[in-house]
Amino acid sequence: MSVIRLRNTRCHLINMMLFLAFTLLLLSDAAASKSIIKSLPGFDGNLPFVLETGYIGVGELEAVQLFYYFIESERSPKDDPLVLWLTGGPGCSALSGIIYEIGPLSFDYAKSSGGGKPVLALNPYSWTKIANIIFVDAPVGTGFSYSTTWEGYHVSDTISAAETYEFLRKWLVDHPKFLTNPLYVAGDSYTGIVAPIIVQEISDGNEVGHQPTMNLKGYVLGNPRTDYEIQINSIVPFAHLKVLISDKLYESFMKNCKGEYLNPDQRNASCMEDILAIKECIRNLCNAHILEPTCKDISPKPVPLKWDPRFLIADDADILLSSPRVPGPWCRSYNYVYIYMWANDETVRDALHIRKGTIKDWRRCNKTLAYSYNVKSTVDYHRNLTKKPYRALIYSGDHDMLIPYVGTLEWIESLNLTIKYDWEPWFVDGQVAGYAMLYADNVQDYITYDLTFATVKGGGHTAPEYRPEQCFAMMDRWFDYYPL
Repeated sequence: MSVIRLRNTRCHLINMMLFLAFTLLLLSDAAASKSIIKSLPGFDGNLPFVLETGYIGVGELEAVQLFYYFIESERSPKDDPLVLWLTGGPGCSALSGIIYEIGPLSFDYAKSSGGGKPVLALNPYSWTKIANIIFVDAPVGTGFSYSTTWEGYHVSDTISAAETYEFLRKWLVDHPKFLTNPLYVAGDSYTGIVAPIIVQEISDGNEVGHQPTMNLKGYVLGNPRTDYEIQINSIVPFAHLKVLISDKLYESFMKNCKGEYLNPDQRNASCMEDILAIKECIRNLCNAHILEPTCKDISPKPVPLKWDPRFLIADDADILLSSPRVPGPWCRSYNYVYIYMWANDETVRDALHIRKGTIKDWRRCNKTLAYSYNVKSTVDYHRNLTKKPYRALIYSGDHDMLIPYVGTLEWIESLNLTIKYDWEPWFVDGQVAGYAMLYADNVQDYITYDLTFATVKGGGHTAPEYRPEQCFAMMDRWFDYYPL
């Protein structure tokens, strides 16, 4: 045996010993609690896909118990990517992502509107047709995740990222057959803050030898909250591009306010007059999708000048559940009533193996988290990751005024990557589905970092809820390294 082969064999044995030691250490602390779910209330017959639910303890004394839904790929579990999916908020449940965005189930609204239990239907555009996906209720206090101590509920952007990284390490130890699958961290909205930190943690952990070694390939972010200042200031140019404000008003704003919408000079009377005029033009619009109606039983909210994280949580179910529906146009938020009815049903909780006494009232988005927003921008995290051989896909619904695509494009441009393919359309069924750009940066010879930015035509916040077929086609192509 050659010296090189002997050295490689020894390295392999050392890595195996480290992994086994790490596995035994974790499993000796607390075995993962998991169950295979064969059927669910509201769905006729057995589920045609593999669904596992469970809890994994993280943090000090594993006081934080993060709940997850794992759905195996319906195509080829051993070959398809493994995706860690986080829904935004912070505090919006993974179940919302499953039902309304990318999961295999949705509600049959026609059959659910008679006052009985909600009826489930299959989603033909589920991303689980092409990927294994772990949907996690994170941070703690989200969905069915809970803590056994009050201290455990005090969490921040960086603490949430660290706990989710620990969750993923333990989940992979308990599911070793997925260790070789290509791994992607993904999510939407406020996940744009936490996900890049998690990716950095995984990358750094791999480099220093944390076990298990993860086959990290990149990350996917939809309508992502990334930079506090850029994205709020981008509301005005977005409104101008969508003809929500006039050329004259836009030009006056740029002259008087110098593009500053977040923190304008309040002593500048001309600037403040422009801002009030802008707010008047856009205040009655649905911020999540500017072409959809606002709900008649909810007072319209003006776009805030100061950042309020709750502004990103478009969840009106609290009002809809407690007040009669006023006659008027259909509103998307009416659909969210069904998930409250379903997730708070005891037969559903029993079927999902939810621990009794841990969560009193399930909320699609928990607005009462003891959460510290300690990261205002993750642009530097993205910049760090451009030096690694990873792939990134950033997509935005082009009718989203909560996190406008023009602001997302601005921070991407600040990374100073090389444009490989400039702005061009991508198609689904012969129709323009959006526009895309491909950026790249050399990491090593023949190894590059690449970032695809894509708009989803007609998409809102977030894009898969509004354009499921187009988003499915986008992900199918991107996972398989095809142009959009």
